[in-house]
Amino acid sequence: MIRNLPLCLFFLVVSTFLFSQTPQSRKSVKEHKSALSARAGAFIDVNAPAYTETNYDIEKLVKDVLISSGTNTCVTPNVSNVKITPNHAVGDANRAWGYFNKAATNFPFKDGIILSTGFARKAGNSFESSTLGDTNGGGSDPDLAQVIGVQENRLNDAVLLEFDFVPTTTQIKFNYLIASEEYTGSFPCTFADAFAILLRPTTGGPYVNMAVLPNSAGPVSITNIHPAVQGICGAVNEQYFAGYNTANVETNFNGRTIPLTATATVTAGQQYHFKMVIADYSDHNYDSAVFLEGGSFNIGVELLDPAGAQLPSDINVCDNVPQVITASVSDPNLVYQWFLNGTLVPGATTNTITATQPGTYTIEVSVPGNPCPGKATIEIHGGFTPQANDATLLLCTTPDITTFDLESIKPSISTTPGAVFKFYENQADAIAQNNNYIQNILNYNGNDGQILYVVVSNGGFCSKTVELTLLKEATPTAKVKVSKIKICPGESVTLTAEGGDTYLWSNFPGTGNMQTVTLYQTTIFTVYALGTKGCKSLNPATVRVEVTPEITSPLTDVEICVGDKATLDAGAGPGYKYLWSTGATTQKIDVDQWGIYTVEIDNGICKKMFSAKVMGAATPYVIGLDYSSTKKTLVITAENPPMNNLPSSLEYSIDNGITWQQSNIFSSLLDNTTYTILVRRVGTHCVGSLEFFTLQINNVITPNDDGINDVLDLTSLGQFKNFTGSIHDRYGVEMFKFSKDTPIWNGTVGGKRLPSSTYWYKFNFEYPKSKAQMNWSGWIMLKNRE
Repeated sequence: MIRNLPLCLFFLVVSTFLFSQTPQSRKSVKEHKSALSARAGAFIDVNAPAYTETNYDIEKLVKDVLISSGTNTCVTPNVSNVKITPNHAVGDANRAWGYFNKAATNFPFKDGIILSTGFARKAGNSFESSTLGDTNGGGSDPDLAQVIGVQENRLNDAVLLEFDFVPTTTQIKFNYLIASEEYTGSFPCTFADAFAILLRPTTGGPYVNMAVLPNSAGPVSITNIHPAVQGICGAVNEQYFAGYNTANVETNFNGRTIPLTATATVTAGQQYHFKMVIADYSDHNYDSAVFLEGGSFNIGVELLDPAGAQLPSDINVCDNVPQVITASVSDPNLVYQWFLNGTLVPGATTNTITATQPGTYTIEVSVPGNPCPGKATIEIHGGFTPQANDATLLLCTTPDITTFDLESIKPSISTTPGAVFKFYENQADAIAQNNNYIQNILNYNGNDGQILYVVVSNGGFCSKTVELTLLKEATPTAKVKVSKIKICPGESVTLTAEGGDTYLWSNFPGTGNMQTVTLYQTTIFTVYALGTKGCKSLNPATVRVEVTPEITSPLTDVEICVGDKATLDAGAGPGYKYLWSTGATTQKIDVDQWGIYTVEIDNGICKKMFSAKVMGAATPYVIGLDYSSTKKTLVITAENPPMNNLPSSLEYSIDNGITWQQSNIFSSLLDNTTYTILVRRVGTHCVGSLEFFTLQINNVITPNDDGINDVLDLTSLGQFKNFTGSIHDRYGVEMFKFSKDTPIWNGTVGGKRLPSSTYWYKFNFEYPKSKAQMNWSGWIMLKNRE
């Protein structure tokens, strides 16, 4: 008990709050403006100056908006005695009624009439930051109080729309919805703001409330339509609650219902009084409103068959069988007119028509002098005898399947949509189309060669009888054999099928039992066996012929130099065994002799021979020397011919192979010294050589004819091929050009002595045997007599 005490106190407080609070004690719920509610087009328009209808008085609103909604030129001379309570003037900014238009919102009604327990204009137009809390001057209403079962003094701010109307047929309708501020917190559990549409003949009698929920779910009030309120009350008729004003703002009310329809049965030509009333329950603070859809005041006419039963909106008629259609209203004082596909049917001016062709039939029923008729429409879909033809059904029996499935043959007999089939054993029964048809068509125990009679209809008047021949045969069992299960690529195999009269191969054309095929990849073969009557084996026979993967080898030709070795690799593979021409049986062998080597690879199923050439490798050689006599530096340029499977980098030596280096640049060379230049592939014995002599050229010439250092003489170099050279001053201007014919420079240019200075020389030539290009450069001091 102690544990439950807080819970009991909670419900006591909630109950006391809900049922004992006065209207003034309900605290106003402040709403906050959002980007959504602030955007243009977030609200419907109510009594907005931009609409002509805003200036209509209540009678014109009822006639031209509620009934006609501007959709046609129809007027309503049979509407009279229109009044509104409280009777606010059209120009009153705070009137409780008026015209609404959905504007740019998704409100479900395009336009119509609004009746509000507050100021109608505050229902839309723009954002209201707090509760509307408006008092429209209305009081209570005893009829509404009786409808919802409350005391009359509990209702406030009631607004009433009343008028008289003479219907032209037996049914009238309104579309409406209500919206309310009571859809806040726990208020829907207690505050029963409500709406009613009350109808009675003007001659007297009790009111009938048209505004009731479907399936006798009660009146239209906030407490009778709401979702569950957590911890307070459960949902009531929640399917009619459209939701709170969140994503779809539309109005300044907190929530609304879905569109509802009020319907009543009346007597055509008799005058009725309508009273539409909405009121607040218990207080003035939280307002509600009803929205009546423009043009939704509707006269209903029903269409009946000759037996007096109501016809559906559309029916199927076979082969244009005449159909008698009758309107539910039969009154000599009314005017009738039938239309076919929207076109007037001449002479069809009674409440009955005989339809002899498909199409849409419409009747308009009106009171003389009233151009607003009641309408009813039915669409007749023309039907014809279904297409049907004789067929044959083959039963392929198995130990589990011994009866015919007649359902399976229907598509072969007729492809007409909606066709109805009845199977008869006796032809006379089929002609009579009696009930002696086969009942269990899924398991019919028929005989081979038996004929059944099938009546194909569309379920109406049209049918055709055809014959169905039954055939029966045992289902064959397929088998298949193959000459070899494992083969080499490109090898042929022969497949032989058994168990049928003919065969259906998935891999081959033709129906024979034997097939031969050459394969290059593993393949699964399937074949069905077919009986003499065409029965197919339930499962195919299957065989897998495995094509051993192609034997491959990375073995390639290689090059080696004298004294080197090379490794020949035959490559690895599943089950590979090797036999080399050397007698070796390993995957790899090392060879040091030139020649052709072969290896046979055997994978256990196939054998394949591969060969490789071991050839002499080309020796690297020097193609250029660049020597600076000034810096005593030599740069070697060598050619490294391509060579398979051996390193391609080079190393160099100028001391006849005593020391080697990766760099091709050598410094600190001695003058007048012969160097043996060697270049080889790293890790091999492939070596190229060239001898080089560091000729010392005197750095000073004194052309004074004393026989000492008078000239720079390169005559000894002239013997080399492509010998050229030149002398340049410090600015790079060529002063003298060496050649085989002019190998000597005496310090002049054009026969004139050059001034004493430092000059630069360069010359190049080609070694005759190796074709290596030699480039030589340095400087020389010229001292001429002044």
